[in-house]
Amino acid sequence: MNHIINRVVIVGGGTAGWLSAGVIAAEHCIGSKNSGPEDSFQLTLVESPDIATIGVGEGTWPSMRSTLQKMGISETDFFRECSASFKQGTLFTGWRTGADDIYTHPFTAPQSYTEVNLAPHWQTAREQINFAQAVSPQSALFADKLAPKKISTPEYAFNVNYGYHLDAAKFAEFLRKHCVEKLGVTHIKANVIGINSAENGDIASIATDSHGNIEGDLFIDCSGSRALLLGEHFGIPVCSKSDILFNNTALAAQIPYTNENDPIESCTLSTAQSAGWIWEIGLPSRRGIGHVYSSDHNTEERASEELLSYIASTVSQQAAAAATLRKVQFSPGHRAKFWHKNCVAIGMSAGFIEPLEASALVLVELSAAMIAEQLPANRGVMDLVAKRFNDKFLYRWDRIIEFLKLHYVLSQRRDTKYWRDNCEASSIPEQLADLLALWRHQSPWHRDNNNVDDMFPSASFQYVLYGMDFETMPSQTQRRSEKAEGLRAGHLFQENMARTQQLQASLPSNRDLINKIYTFGFQKI
Repeated sequence: MNHIINRVVIVGGGTAGWLSAGVIAAEHCIGSKNSGPEDSFQLTLVESPDIATIGVGEGTWPSMRSTLQKMGISETDFFRECSASFKQGTLFTGWRTGADDIYTHPFTAPQSYTEVNLAPHWQTAREQINFAQAVSPQSALFADKLAPKKISTPEYAFNVNYGYHLDAAKFAEFLRKHCVEKLGVTHIKANVIGINSAENGDIASIATDSHGNIEGDLFIDCSGSRALLLGEHFGIPVCSKSDILFNNTALAAQIPYTNENDPIESCTLSTAQSAGWIWEIGLPSRRGIGHVYSSDHNTEERASEELLSYIASTVSQQAAAAATLRKVQFSPGHRAKFWHKNCVAIGMSAGFIEPLEASALVLVELSAAMIAEQLPANRGVMDLVAKRFNDKFLYRWDRIIEFLKLHYVLSQRRDTKYWRDNCEASSIPEQLADLLALWRHQSPWHRDNNNVDDMFPSASFQYVLYGMDFETMPSQTQRRSEKAEGLRAGHLFQENMARTQQLQASLPSNRDLINKIYTFGFQKI
């Protein structure tokens, strides 16, 4: 049974399936004209013709730029084909007090972040300027709906760091075409009707309704929350996280712009509600607006009213009256393990928490990249790679859950049971509680990250903590170092203000740049 691993079968299409296919195929060069019979690596994706992609309009992290680049995708083509727009971070409204309080989590780290920790120096000026504005130009760019680059900036390069908003259905189709035509992925449209086991308990092949049995050495489960292989076949259970993160239902709508040249947001908008929050994602052709909430703390009727009221006030009464709401239910949690025998789950089959901070697609990117880079040479070492994969992704899921929970526990809202329950000590993971106690006395900084590839850098924790009005009391040691660094910090605050003004004056609007991409395209690097 110690055979070479050279046949990978992905079950399920959608964003997770095709993104995984693209990352793995690009790493193993299966579409290369120079590959000969000795390079017999095969990647097959089996997709049901009867299941539509769930995606409503998704956000990505900046990591998606390097993922697309590695796959050999033109950024110009990506924008034109996927209704993509620029995402520079998230703007939060009403999370702290339930009123009009706002803060931002930008994708750009604070000025000279690895040299000076500006957070302690900002504390003395916290009444005059919010943290993100003081240390990064991106909040001002959010406010003006500006793009992160110019049309003369080459593909994937930038003036300020960015990810994307995209139409998930169009993105999946775009990736499919690229994977099949450029990367040598075999695409089979068929329904899986059975799973055939090998003597050692591995999956030997999947049985389909129209293409017989499809054999493989490694099977990747991208079949969504159904988890056809890892969940249904192998019975790997889901670890529920509903005791920490309460949201389990979403209502989603696609809202057209009032005028076709309306400005496009350059960040995700996240507006807190009585028992959840409303997202708004600006694509070139429409807005994706939805309400994610806890059904234990809210009724569907009330959640719908809140969503329609938001649409009426931010778009128009007519848009709210014409809106069609689509309901999506989910159970917050992840599989007890992600790789079992010769099967590994990616995407919703591995787990799903909630769309806050757009962690779903980055987990797909990271999972596919690790499989691509550490693909077991043979079945004999597969269990070792699987253990390493499981350890890493269990760690990553824990960090995501803690980071998302941070947004809730810092709230001063006590106006509904939802916000009160979110601050109950019993719902706060132990490591997060320890960190919050530590951060009362020392600000998080880049030296705090335990792992080289931690999901969220310490800068992200700074933006959320100080955006939500958290206070760190300086120790004697910090006071001494602050004094020594004070002059340098003052210069950095001034540099940031100057850079902010320069970028505001020179960058085009999101809408203008996207129109230019459609007309002229970016320069190739």
